[in-house]
Amino acid sequence: MKTFNTAVVCNPQKHYMVDISEKADRIIARYIEPGKYFSINRGRQYGKTTTLSTLARRLRKDYYCLQISFAWADGIFESEYRMVSGFVGYVKKELKLEHVPENLIMDWSREIDDGDPMADLDERITKLCAQSDREIILMIDEVDRVSDDRLMLQLLGLLRDKYIQREDGRDHTFKSVILAGVYDIKNLKLKIRPEEEHIYNSPWNVAVEFEEDLSFLPGEIAGMLREYERDYHTGMDIDFMAELIYDYTSGYPVLVSDICRRLDEKVAGMPDFPDRVAAWTHAGVAEAVKIIQQTRTPLFEDMIKQLEDYPRLKDMLNRILFEGESVPFNAYNQVLNLAKMFDYIKSVDGRVEVSNRIFEVVLYDYLLSEEKLGSPTSKDAQLNRNDFIRKGKLDMDALLHRFSEHYADIYTDHDQKFVEKHARKIFLMYLKPVINGTGNYYVEAETRDAKRTDIVVDYRGEQFVVETKIWYGPKYNEAGEQQLCGYLDRLHLKKGYLLTFSFNKNKETGIKEIPMGDKVLLEVTV
Repeated sequence: MKTFNTAVVCNPQKHYMVDISEKADRIIARYIEPGKYFSINRGRQYGKTTTLSTLARRLRKDYYCLQISFAWADGIFESEYRMVSGFVGYVKKELKLEHVPENLIMDWSREIDDGDPMADLDERITKLCAQSDREIILMIDEVDRVSDDRLMLQLLGLLRDKYIQREDGRDHTFKSVILAGVYDIKNLKLKIRPEEEHIYNSPWNVAVEFEEDLSFLPGEIAGMLREYERDYHTGMDIDFMAELIYDYTSGYPVLVSDICRRLDEKVAGMPDFPDRVAAWTHAGVAEAVKIIQQTRTPLFEDMIKQLEDYPRLKDMLNRILFEGESVPFNAYNQVLNLAKMFDYIKSVDGRVEVSNRIFEVVLYDYLLSEEKLGSPTSKDAQLNRNDFIRKGKLDMDALLHRFSEHYADIYTDHDQKFVEKHARKIFLMYLKPVINGTGNYYVEAETRDAKRTDIVVDYRGEQFVVETKIWYGPKYNEAGEQQLCGYLDRLHLKKGYLLTFSFNKNKETGIKEIPMGDKVLLEVTV
């Protein structure tokens, strides 16, 4: 069986993976060979473990690489003795796997001094690293699983102190120590006594900032697709598909892998995509993305949990996504910093954006599902859905016609400021029940602001672009028409839709077609 996977595996099955060897070599040259200590902190399923494994494979020709994980280590952090005993046991296993000389393994495994276990561990590390025929690299994965325990800080403090003494020529210790986890070790919130604060407040202040980008770039995705294409000969446009997958994921490793896996295992063979040739297309990717967004996963569940735990984050995302508000990123804002650490958001030119298109639509759907203001709107869309879906095709003209009637019936007498603030949300509340289960949508981030937003709808292989905007006068309206035409060019479409919300007292509502060169715009003003 051949599958897509971001993890490194050694078995007879074929796994298609992005080649990160060049990235690993940069990390080795920049961080490990100079003997740096550092942390790799990225969101869930961001390829941290894969990166450690790739580094270890490439380092083993020159170093001993000890890879341990604290994924299941909570039990050892109950006492100082148990922590040292557990750590010694983890390292002993790795020393054997690395074929370290037996005399070093035996000395490392001797009975632990229960009178002062930390001093004992200090001495063990010194002797091991001083007597070893190779320098030793220590990698600790899932380090944040026990980040609420003071003993974890003691261990990090020991590694830090030995690093400082090594730099002063007074000790022997690991060549490089790499910690991997979601939480940045600097963000630990621990209950410590004031008199102990000097011991625990900077457990990892010797670490350098890790700046390597672990996301998959389009060229890296293309390399994986070429390997797949050599096996299956789908005839896909590899560079186009790589760019498309990147557009949806921004290179988030597990999302890249998941799109490819869904295309191969789920989409190919569906009625609209009878084989791999049909699946590996723009429409096939849209179908794979729809499946991913509608599937409950730990990644998405964790994101929703963070919204509930941090109402300020939820409110901010509401304002960005639906109102087009520009929010400045501030690294000292606890909520923003946490969301960025989880890779839910990113800073673009100093402004907050959702980190990728898939996350964005998951957030849109979740936030829309909570909106009571949209309930009559959703009900009207559901009642009239059969008028908008004809012979399996979406009739966007009919949908916008009916939406304009519904808007006039429901929102004409509403408070102007309220409707202006929620205008785009109202339309999305109408659109979602119509395409739900079959189609999908996303909002073009580059066009989202307080004045206009382009919504791109994918429905069974067809695309529609609906620009929603607030009326700011004829000059701005003409500029919007030109911008929409430019966006239609990018998507190779001949028809676009303008949904204009006008709050002028003497506004002219209605529907009209506007010829624009070789294109036609249907403008609906409400």
